[in-house]
Amino acid sequence: MSSRPRAAWPLVAVFTAGYLAAYLLPTVVGRLSVHLGLGATRAGLVGSALLLSSATAGFTLAGRVESFGPRRAARTGLLLAMAGYGCAALAGSVPLVVAGAVVGGLGSGTATAVAAAGIAARQDPHRTSSLGLLSVSATAGALYLTIPHLGGGHRLPFASIAVVALLVWPATARLGGAARGGTAAPVARRLPHRRSGLVLAGGMLVWSMAQNALWGVSGRIGSDQAGLSEVAVGAVFAVALGAGLLGVTGAGVLGARLGRAVPIGLGTAVIAASIVVSSSAGSLGPFAVGEILWNTVYPVVLSYLIGLAASLDVRGRWAVLAGSASSVGVACGPVLGSVLSERAGFPVMGLLLGAVTLLVALPFTAVALHTGGRPLLPGAVRRRGGAPAALLAVRSGAVPGPVPELGAPEQAVAEISPPALRGRRPARDAFRAAGPAQSNSYASTSAR
Repeated sequence: MSSRPRAAWPLVAVFTAGYLAAYLLPTVVGRLSVHLGLGATRAGLVGSALLLSSATAGFTLAGRVESFGPRRAARTGLLLAMAGYGCAALAGSVPLVVAGAVVGGLGSGTATAVAAAGIAARQDPHRTSSLGLLSVSATAGALYLTIPHLGGGHRLPFASIAVVALLVWPATARLGGAARGGTAAPVARRLPHRRSGLVLAGGMLVWSMAQNALWGVSGRIGSDQAGLSEVAVGAVFAVALGAGLLGVTGAGVLGARLGRAVPIGLGTAVIAASIVVSSSAGSLGPFAVGEILWNTVYPVVLSYLIGLAASLDVRGRWAVLAGSASSVGVACGPVLGSVLSERAGFPVMGLLLGAVTLLVALPFTAVALHTGGRPLLPGAVRRRGGAPAALLAVRSGAVPGPVPELGAPEQAVAEISPPALRGRRPARDAFRAAGPAQSNSYASTSAR
């Protein structure tokens, strides 16, 4: 796929179609519980089945997107999403709705895998992932403003995801086809940075589980504990997702100026505090503050995590695997949130989830520091895993001009073969340091 800036929008579109189901999870679970007569736990299980199938597709496609071709894989995923979610929207029985949700989840996971692999192959994966999160947040926010004012029960959220998949279909024409045999550049089969990648993937599983345990029951917190109507809860979610747009925009502007460790570590601590505030809310004010603060920082941290995973492997394998692990956490989140809220109550659930989120910030920060999350300081060496880019920050004034940015490609090095010396061994003093200052001494040495 092309690395030109204008080639980013097809990946952003496919990313939006793949992530939208997870963003609409609260309204999907809530409407399944109310309009199909399912309890909170059973409705959460349906959402978990959808997201587990999405994670299964991601694990299956890790490292295989290039062989199938991004265009073919993306179109397959969008077809599955349209068929699955469309059937779930039209069906009136629980088994058919579950089957449609599972098929649609396979499509969402396939689209997400294609987008993750494409983002990892770009020169600036953080910028592209930020654009994707910006797009999916805007789409979900618009739907949260619209869906509560319309009827349709469980049909409308599923139909909305299917329609978005249909609208994204033309963008797949800009994606590349399958690599022809023998033309692809040779790449290592072994996963690079295995320890850092495994820690990151495991941390994202736990992190996403904690986030979506709250996200899956946020609608119930607003309606049951805070006493808000569905329209008011939808308005809070829309404002929160709108604040997330500002957060992602700020993250895109900030870029790698602070590295990755500071935004990930500090942002995760803020998320933990907002989880506690939202889960203990008893009125509109605290509920809105917790949800808005949480949704502002959550996509910022997620964009840096996606960029961190993409930097570990240019083929996008760690990006897909970490994203799939995150999908497993997202899938288990609604069930965990439902069980904890029913047995311990919303405030205790929030304390537990906040503590887990705060603990997982430690391995995240360690991986970010190990793979180049520190600011580029004079005399420090920065390493961007996956790509051949090891940059040396020179001391102040040693070299004119700005220090290269993080992730910039290395300068090409040309090998120069010395002329044959006809069997003679050169004397040690025949060599001098290169440079204008050595020209006179070199001339005197040559005259000997």
